[in-house]
Amino acid sequence: MNFQEFNNKKIFSHADLKARLAYWRFRELKIVFTNGCFDILHAGHIDYLSRARELGDVLMIGLNTDDSVTRLKGSNRPVNNEWARAQVLASLDFVDAVVYFNEDTPYSLIEMVQPDILVKGSDYKPEEIVGYDILKKKGGEIVTIDFLQGYSTTSLIEKLKS
Repeated sequence: MNFQEFNNKKIFSHADLKARLAYWRFRELKIVFTNGCFDILHAGHIDYLSRARELGDVLMIGLNTDDSVTRLKGSNRPVNNEWARAQVLASLDFVDAVVYFNEDTPYSLIEMVQPDILVKGSDYKPEEIVGYDILKKKGGEIVTIDFLQGYSTTSLIEKLKS
């Protein structure tokens, strides 16, 4: 199997993800979930995602579809389409699964996944994080991670405009 095939095996449909979740649960692996647009991957994303992965055995990323990103960020976004964004994320060694969601929030996906740990940036208060109620109900953990200063997709795009 070449590297591209290996990366593609990390990008899951919702149906395929259910089978993989059952396998991870059988092995009693701790599942960490985070989500985002990850439009232009930068050092801040790498820092955030690698620190999220350190919290458990499996790192799963809910990735906004192109339609979802456009609704959230505006008509000029995403810069990279969902296929390209998923490929880049899947190529990271510490990422175990990438799954798309088309809704404005990943609530339904979090409900399906039932992660052990839900991770978001520290710009959120834990009780404001989508899925907080799901994790609290099951006894899971919500973790916020500080962003790496000076790195954001929005600031990179603004630099390009000037």
